[in-house]
Amino acid sequence: MRLFNFFNKKSTGTQTRFELVTERGNGTYMWDGKIFESDIIRSCVRPTATAVGKAVPKHIRSAKEGVQVNPEPYMRFLLEEPNPYMTCQQFLEKMARQRELSGNAFAVIARDGAGLPCGLYPLDAFSVEASYDGGGDLFLTFSMLNGTRQKFAYSDIIHLRRDFYNNDIFGAPSLETLKPLLNVVSTVDGSIIKAVKNSGLVRWLLKYTSAMRPEDLVENSRQFANNYLSTASDGLGVAATDSKADATQVKTDDYVPNAAIIDRTTGRFYNHFGTNSAIIQSNYDENQWNAFYESTVEPILIDLGAEMTRKLFTRNERAFGNKIIFEASNLQYASMATKLSLASMVDRGALTPNEWREVLNKAPIPGGDNALLRKDTGTIIETITESEGEEE
Repeated sequence: MRLFNFFNKKSTGTQTRFELVTERGNGTYMWDGKIFESDIIRSCVRPTATAVGKAVPKHIRSAKEGVQVNPEPYMRFLLEEPNPYMTCQQFLEKMARQRELSGNAFAVIARDGAGLPCGLYPLDAFSVEASYDGGGDLFLTFSMLNGTRQKFAYSDIIHLRRDFYNNDIFGAPSLETLKPLLNVVSTVDGSIIKAVKNSGLVRWLLKYTSAMRPEDLVENSRQFANNYLSTASDGLGVAATDSKADATQVKTDDYVPNAAIIDRTTGRFYNHFGTNSAIIQSNYDENQWNAFYESTVEPILIDLGAEMTRKLFTRNERAFGNKIIFEASNLQYASMATKLSLASMVDRGALTPNEWREVLNKAPIPGGDNALLRKDTGTIIETITESEGEEE
C-alpha cells in the first residue's frame, strides 16, 4: 500500500497556507472551536450530506462493444468500501460535510504495489500548505489533528472545493461569512436565557414606615411571598397590606427578540447553505426536493465524479472510456402519480423494469434488467425497411 510515495525533490517557490474549519485550534479559524456544535449549522449541512451519501458510485467503461458497468473488481470493491473503517455512504457524507464547512474536502488515495488505488481515506486536518517541487509538481502538507504533519502529492488527493474564487488551489471557507450570523444567534440565545433567569428575581418592593430589625424584614418578606406570590398558595390574586408597609411592584424590561428577527437570521443560514426549512424538517414536496437536489446536491456529485475519474484513472485509462459517475435517483421523492407515469418509459426501453421498481422501492425481479420494447414502436430505419418489404 503506497500512502507516502513522493518525489524526494527540494521544494522551491512560495507556499500557500490554508486554515480549515475544524473542531480544534486556537479559536482563530473556527467559531469558539466548535462550529459544528451549532444546531443551526448542523441542521443546514445534514440534508446535503445525507443526500450525497445516498448516491451510488459506479465505474463506467464506454467502448465500441458497448457500455460496461463496474468491469474491474478492484475498482468495484474500492467504491463499495473506500477503507476498512467506513462504508461508501459514510465516506461521502464526511466529504460533503467537510466541503460545506471548510470549503474544501480532502481524501488521500492509497495504492498497492502495482500502483492501483486500493483505499480512500478522508483527511482530518486543521491547516494545509501547498508547495511545488523542482519539477513543478504540486504537494500538500497537512497539519493533522493528532499533531503530526503529512505530505502528499496532489495527484494522490481527492479534493472537493466550494466557492472556488480567489485562490489558485483552495475553495473559500464559510467561517468568515458565518461569523456575523453566529454572533447574532449567540446574542439572541443569550438574551432569551437572561430573560428567563431574570424572571425569577424579586418583583415586589416592600417599604416599611417604621424601623424594623433585619430578621423581621426577612420574615415579613417571606410571609408576603408565600401568601401572594407562591403558585401553590390559596390567594385570590389580591394583595393586602396595613399602614406599616407600602408594596410596590418592580417591573423589568428584559429584551426578548421577536420571532421575525429569529426567522430572518435563520433564513440567512439557509441561504448560505442552499437549503430551506422544508428540506431540513423533511416536509418537502416533489418540486421542492427537485430544486434542492439540482441546485445543491447534484453539483457536489458532478464534482466528486470528475475528481475521482481524473485521480483514480490514468490518462490512458480515461482515453479508453473509464470514468466514475454517481447515480442518485431524486425520483424516490416524487409523487405516486409521477412514479406511475414512468411506466411509459419502461415499455419504450428508456428504463428497465428493475429500474422502475427501484423508484417504487420494490425489490428487483429475475429478468428485470433487460430493456423492453413495445412491438408497435421502433427506429425510423426499421419502419422504412418494413414498409419496403410489405410493398415488395
